[in-house]
Amino acid sequence: MNSNLSTLQRLITCAGLGMLLCLSTPAALGQRQLLDQVIAIIDKDVLLLSELEDRLTDIRGQAAANNEPLPAEDVLRAEVLEALIVENLQMQFAERVSIRFDDDTINRVLENMARNNDMTFDQYIAMLEERDVYIRTREQVRKQLTLQELQRGIVNRRITISDQEIENFLNSEMGREVMAAEFFVNHMVVVSDELDAAEIKEAKRKFAADLVARLQDGEEFATVFTAAQQARIYLVQTTNFDWLKAEQFPTLFSDIVGTLSLNEVEGPIPAGNGFHIIQLADKRGGTEQIVSQTHIRHIMLTPNEIRDEDQTLSAIQDLRQRIIDGEEFADLARQNSDDATSVVAGGDLDWVSTGGMPAEMEQVVATLALETISEPFRTDGGWHIAEVLGRRDEDLSGEYARRQADNALRNRKFDLELQNWLIEIRAEAFVELVE
Repeated sequence: MNSNLSTLQRLITCAGLGMLLCLSTPAALGQRQLLDQVIAIIDKDVLLLSELEDRLTDIRGQAAANNEPLPAEDVLRAEVLEALIVENLQMQFAERVSIRFDDDTINRVLENMARNNDMTFDQYIAMLEERDVYIRTREQVRKQLTLQELQRGIVNRRITISDQEIENFLNSEMGREVMAAEFFVNHMVVVSDELDAAEIKEAKRKFAADLVARLQDGEEFATVFTAAQQARIYLVQTTNFDWLKAEQFPTLFSDIVGTLSLNEVEGPIPAGNGFHIIQLADKRGGTEQIVSQTHIRHIMLTPNEIRDEDQTLSAIQDLRQRIIDGEEFADLARQNSDDATSVVAGGDLDWVSTGGMPAEMEQVVATLALETISEPFRTDGGWHIAEVLGRRDEDLSGEYARRQADNALRNRKFDLELQNWLIEIRAEAFVELVE
């Protein structure tokens, strides 16, 4: 395939398969004359000439904006027509499995598009309406979200990752590179050199130690560094260490950064050029995953046609009092709770990681004393009472590493498997081009 065709494939993708912000380019939003003529019958649907012309206009506009070449007109039309046929087949598939997006979701995407164009939501909508493409843009957004959801669901089910593949990935150089944590480190150095007398070096070390103490007392790194520079007692310098893996740091720090907790300070670290101070400002990635977990049980009552909101609150208050008076929590949960996932277990949710429960419940159990029955609280599910049976920090690093490896391998296989699936549905479809 020549370079023009390669460019075309990317532009087709940009105009129609997932890069929603491409719709925001002015060249793609000009007036269009809609021509209602069937040009293809695709299974139980049809493709209109207006759809082809709209997509071609988008592609030409995007190519012009980026100063990119396009192939000959007949090649361009054939390639775009084929892409639209495959899209249509996917949309029919999505309809059969009931993938839909409501207007609120579409509006959130349009808000993001507006921000990318330095406009308010209302300004952006007004611009689309002025160009007479507001409805078309909404539907194009809805289509792209639908295609993304369909592809993600279908393709991920087709991809299998074996335990051996995960082990091989984790033990490979590529795996270690992908999984390695990155660190954002604040740094300063009280400059010294070999010509300094022993007493000067010691004075500089003490000065650096004082800076460390201030940081450990909670002062901001930037504040301490600026004050040290402005004091003009000794030369203090800094180096930018933004988002590096441990092995990318100078040898002096590479073995240290991975041992630091967030905001922890290390120093003074002596070196030939002075006394260094580092602070871990942030960390991302990596496989270390120590998670706070809470052992919870609860009872949930949901308002319904028979029991309104006030009656439901009264009923949960009554259950709380019965537990306090000595009745068994688990028995009352089995007899009364509307939470199908925990009712058989007597309301026991087992160990739940932070972030794994509704925000309202999270807030309540965070401050609830052990083996104490909470006051009633409301979530989207209904009225609850809860009891905390235990708390722990659980090392889920191994499990987390395997999940991350699975995701990395799945992402590597996704594009190929997507193309295989698209080829299959195209081969199985009835398509008739209408002259």
